[in-house]
Amino acid sequence: MKLKIQPHWLIALVAITAVTLYWHLWAEDRYVSKATVVLESPQIAPPELSFSSLMSGGTSGQKDLLLLREHLLSVDMLKRISKEMPFREHYSQNGDWFARLHNAEAPIEDLHDYYMKRVSVELDDYAGVLNIKVQAFEPAFAKELADLLLEAGEAHMNEMGRRLAEEQVIFLEKQVKRLHSRLMESRDDLLAYQNEEGLVAPTQTVEALNQVVASLEGELSRLAARQKAIASYQSGQSAEMVQVKSEIDALREQIDLEKKRLAQATGESLNRVSAHYQTLELQAEFAQETYSSAIAALENTRIEAARKLKQVSVLQSPLMPEYPVEPERTYNSVVFALITLFLAVIVHMLILIIRDHRD
Repeated sequence: MKLKIQPHWLIALVAITAVTLYWHLWAEDRYVSKATVVLESPQIAPPELSFSSLMSGGTSGQKDLLLLREHLLSVDMLKRISKEMPFREHYSQNGDWFARLHNAEAPIEDLHDYYMKRVSVELDDYAGVLNIKVQAFEPAFAKELADLLLEAGEAHMNEMGRRLAEEQVIFLEKQVKRLHSRLMESRDDLLAYQNEEGLVAPTQTVEALNQVVASLEGELSRLAARQKAIASYQSGQSAEMVQVKSEIDALREQIDLEKKRLAQATGESLNRVSAHYQTLELQAEFAQETYSSAIAALENTRIEAARKLKQVSVLQSPLMPEYPVEPERTYNSVVFALITLFLAVIVHMLILIIRDHRD
């Protein structure tokens, strides 16, 4: 009689009984293959140690793991699985009514929703690893699917790093070729100018002429001082005075000649030759430095490309399940019973409140 007055308790009891019977009698076993993986890169050359690298190291690794997780749970991953494994057939032909895939030809959106229920990929922030769980109705299928996820995930991460690295390497190779051509042109211009002027190093020639002029001027000053000294006790027509004057005149003529060679007003003077030569030499040196920097950048990029290859290091390989661990029959039954009883208590309290207000 009480049950008729309070039917919510009867409904709760029936629901708990039905769900308990489903979990323990009807629900089919599901085998779970688990794997724990981490992404690693080959340390071909140690990166520069800096505060920014220390701060970004963990973040970069976690970001790669999140990218791997999103790919493993993506529609593209599901499409590959469907091509390489009988995914639709397995999940549509096995399992109870609530657990199976009802339509083997379901659209990709519905199939992906079902895929998310059977494949779990969770990131462990503290350990920095990915925990992969695959549920299937046969142990061999669960292990095969987990193996495929690991293989496809590693290939995808390597493809991402390789594609980016190849684009950088191709760009730098083009720059190196262009800079090498510029370097060869600069060197050819410099050699052609040297051959044209008949001077290997015009700058050194100018310096040598400056030294010659300085030496001649020093000798001229010495002779001028000697001339003054002789004039103090000899006449201007003396043999010694005439000889000194001749030497002074000869030195002055030689100095004028050397200065004209060094910087004459018209024609290809040595100072102009030297200035043009210095310009060509600077261009050649700049082209050499730029080319060297480009080669160094290219080699560093190639090394970095190798370092960007991601290897999925398996900490726990997918095992062949020996017994089903899903569904958790007792746990699911208890949780459902507690929730149902809690809702029934709420309904009962509402009924009591309504009755009190009516009275």
